[in-house]
Amino acid sequence: MTTLAPEAGTAAGTARPDTLPATVRPDLPAVRPLVVTGHGVVSAAGYGLAPLGDLLAGGGPGHTGPQGPDAADYPPIAVRSVPGFRLADHLGRKGTRNLDRLTGLGLVACKEALLGLADAGAAVSEEESGRTGVVMATNTGSVQSLSDLARDTLVQDAPYMVNPGRFPNTVMNCLAGQMAIRYGLRGLNATVAGGRLSGLFAFRHARIALDQGRAERLLVGGTEELSAPAAWAWHRTGALSERGAVGEGSALFMVEDAERAAARGHTPLAELLACEVGFYGAGAGRHSLASGLAACVERALVRSGVTAAHIGTVALGATHHVGLERIEERAVRAVLGAVPGAVRIADALGETYSAAGAFQVAAVLAGWRREPAAAGTVPRVALVTSVGQDGNAGALVLRDVPRG
Repeated sequence: MTTLAPEAGTAAGTARPDTLPATVRPDLPAVRPLVVTGHGVVSAAGYGLAPLGDLLAGGGPGHTGPQGPDAADYPPIAVRSVPGFRLADHLGRKGTRNLDRLTGLGLVACKEALLGLADAGAAVSEEESGRTGVVMATNTGSVQSLSDLARDTLVQDAPYMVNPGRFPNTVMNCLAGQMAIRYGLRGLNATVAGGRLSGLFAFRHARIALDQGRAERLLVGGTEELSAPAAWAWHRTGALSERGAVGEGSALFMVEDAERAAARGHTPLAELLACEVGFYGAGAGRHSLASGLAACVERALVRSGVTAAHIGTVALGATHHVGLERIEERAVRAVLGAVPGAVRIADALGETYSAAGAFQVAAVLAGWRREPAAAGTVPRVALVTSVGQDGNAGALVLRDVPRG
C-alpha cells in the first residue's frame, strides 16, 4: 500500500492520514495482453507517428493559430491546430459536404489506420468486417456543431429552417457511425463519454469487449476539434494555466487479442496491458484524488505483471491543468518514486481533452518508433495516467515489442 506524504504547507494538526483508501491486493488476476497492430494520427504535428515523434524530440509546439473562417472569433488563448486541414483533400467531395471538422479529423485518422494495415498485410477483409468495430472517446461530440445549430434556430426566419443535413453532427456518436458506414466496420460500435478520462475509458471498454468476445478487432481512440466556442469556454473557466494551449486532432489504434493477431501473422507495434480507472467523488479533494490515482497505478502494475522499476516512461495527461497537474505527478511519485521519462503531450499538441488519453498513447508509441529497441533487449514499459476535475482517475500500461 502506498502512503502519500502531506503536501507542503499543510497544517500538521488538521491533515488527514495520507494513505490509500484500500490495500491493493497482490493476487489480482493478470490481464491478457492486447496488441496494437495499426494506427492513424492527425495532429498539430502533422499526419502519423513520425512527425509527432520528431516534434516531441525537438521540444517545440505544433502548428499554432486557429483555422477556418472564424479565426478572428477566438479569445486570447494559445491554440495548436492541424495545419491546412481540408476534409475534401483526403476523402474527396462526395458525401463530405455536411460533415463537421470533428468528424473529418476522425475519418482521416481512420483512413490512415486502415491504409497502414493494408500496407502491412493486415487489412480488414469483407469476412472480418462483421467482427471489426469502433470505440470512440468523446465528451460532448462537436461543440461547434451544437453551437451552430442552436444559433440557427434563433437567427433563421423560423426555428425549423435549419439545414437538416447538419443535424447528425450534433449527436455525439456521429463520428463512430460515420467510420462504420464509410469503411464497412460492421462490428461493435460504441462512443464513450467521460471528460478527460474518455480516452482511458475507451481503451478499458475495448478490453472488456474483446475479452467477452463481442468483437475480434477494434479501432480505439479519440477525436477533438478546435472551435471558437470551446476556446472561449477554456478561456473563461481558467482551468488551464497561462502556459496552456488548446489543441485538436484524432488518434486511433487497431487493437486485438495478442494470440489471435499472432495466428493471423499481424505484426504488433506494442502491447496494451492493464487499464484501471476509478471514481473518487465529484469535486474530489486533493487527498482523495491523488490517493485514487495512486491506487489505479498500483492495480494496473499488479495486473500487468510489472513493477515500478520496469516503468521507463510516464505519459502525463493533466499538464497545464490548474491543480490537477500537481495531483497527478504527486500520485505517480508516490508509487514509482519519481516520474521517469516524463512525456507531456499537451506541451506539443495543446489540451485535447477527451482525446488526450489516445494522444498520450500515440506519444509513447512515437517515441519508441523514433528510437527502436534492439532485438533481444528487455521490452520497454510505459505508464499513461489521467485525472479529471470530476473525480475520475485512471492508468494504462503499455509494453514495447522489440523488432526482430
